[in-house]
Amino acid sequence: MSNKQKAINGAKWTTVSTAVNAVFQFGQAAVLARMLASAPVAFGIVSISTLIINFLSIFAHFGFSNSIIYKQETNQKILSTIYYLNLLIGIFMFGVIYLSIPALVLYYHEPLLAGVLKISAFYFPIVFLGQIYNILLEKELKFKSIALTDIISSVLGTSVTIFLAYRGYQAKAPVLGFLTAQLIKTIVQNFTGRQYFSPVKYFNLPEIKEFLIFGMYNIGENVVGFFNGNIDNILIGGLLGVKPLGYYTIAWQIAVFPVTRLCPVIIQTAYPIMAKLKDNIEDLKRAYLKIVDFIACCLIPLLIGLFLMAFNVVPLIYGARWASTVPLVKIFVFMGIFSCLMYPTSPVANSTGKPNYLFYRNLLMLIIKVPLICVIARPYGLIGIAYGFLVTTFVSLVLNFLLIQKLIGSFFMRFLKDIIKPLLFSLAMAVAILLYKYFIGDTGVVNTVVQIALGGAVYAALTLKFKLSFDEIKNLRQSL
Repeated sequence: MSNKQKAINGAKWTTVSTAVNAVFQFGQAAVLARMLASAPVAFGIVSISTLIINFLSIFAHFGFSNSIIYKQETNQKILSTIYYLNLLIGIFMFGVIYLSIPALVLYYHEPLLAGVLKISAFYFPIVFLGQIYNILLEKELKFKSIALTDIISSVLGTSVTIFLAYRGYQAKAPVLGFLTAQLIKTIVQNFTGRQYFSPVKYFNLPEIKEFLIFGMYNIGENVVGFFNGNIDNILIGGLLGVKPLGYYTIAWQIAVFPVTRLCPVIIQTAYPIMAKLKDNIEDLKRAYLKIVDFIACCLIPLLIGLFLMAFNVVPLIYGARWASTVPLVKIFVFMGIFSCLMYPTSPVANSTGKPNYLFYRNLLMLIIKVPLICVIARPYGLIGIAYGFLVTTFVSLVLNFLLIQKLIGSFFMRFLKDIIKPLLFSLAMAVAILLYKYFIGDTGVVNTVVQIALGGAVYAALTLKFKLSFDEIKNLRQSL
């Protein structure tokens, strides 16, 4: 099977996995939003726990994921050294969370956070046992195996979450469900990945010096990127309290959820392929433009539709008490559009061996973002923070384009030519929805469903007519 066929097959399976996981996660959030007695507080606590796990996860594999794929490493001794180092770092992270609990409870002024963090700490003893196998499966383009594992773990994790929420576990329910999903994933990864690697009794740090150097830039970029993407959540919890953070978290999940679910799996599929094109800049540029075009065609109409339908969709799915999040959702929609166009920058930088560029970009954005968020947090509240984050996201998008220009050469005119069609089609979709709202009706389940169907039909028809021919669809179907 050629790399192109593997990419298509990988895209098929990651798309299926993404769709299934998105449905279950979206459904889980909607159920918990209605089921939990103190839902805003619970979501705020879980958001803090997730932030801490995500931050420490940056160090859990020491940036080895991208370096193993970039170098196409197969040496069992080198992989064993990386594996054992991962185990040591994971155990260390478990201890870090436990020791940090008193300080975190004090900062967020929320005693209930302690119990949730004690459970969350077990994420690291679980995840590091399967981390290297998942990396190797990605390197070998085994996306079907990865996708099926993700689907199984997501279904079971969501089931556990809802069951425990029904039993009254409150904020602990989603954390325990998340750990269940990760445990299942780790067990399956150990079975499926053993054909590519079995640990041997060997540990020699000097032999992985190049991996450490490559990984250090990845860690630096991810650390700075983490604070770039989460400084608002960090400050809201400390300055405004856990409950406002819960509202902010739900609004973010609604608007940016499609971006955070679809884009990473596209990049996960694309990066191993792009790493094989690192010696041909023109092919790498074409791959980058195709990825951006695909992301734009999928997400821009979805986000614009959400902007128009937010007042209908949010209360309908999450309940009337979440209606106050709608203005935040509308702001985050544009943030989602800017963010989705930035995702393909990372595989380009890593494929060209320039992860340091990502670090410097994120460091510059952090220097701009932190003082801005701090200044507007107290006087303007959640809305002010959201607008500040939107402005800095746009600035980051401009910096990303400049970085891409440096890495692969001139691309912007081809980018504009590709993106103009989904933008125009989305505008036509918006006009159709607004006309329906004005002349027929806006409120109620039936009108909401009809508007969604109408908008989707308009966009799909224009795409089939002017962008994606039936011959291309036929060829794609045959390749699948």
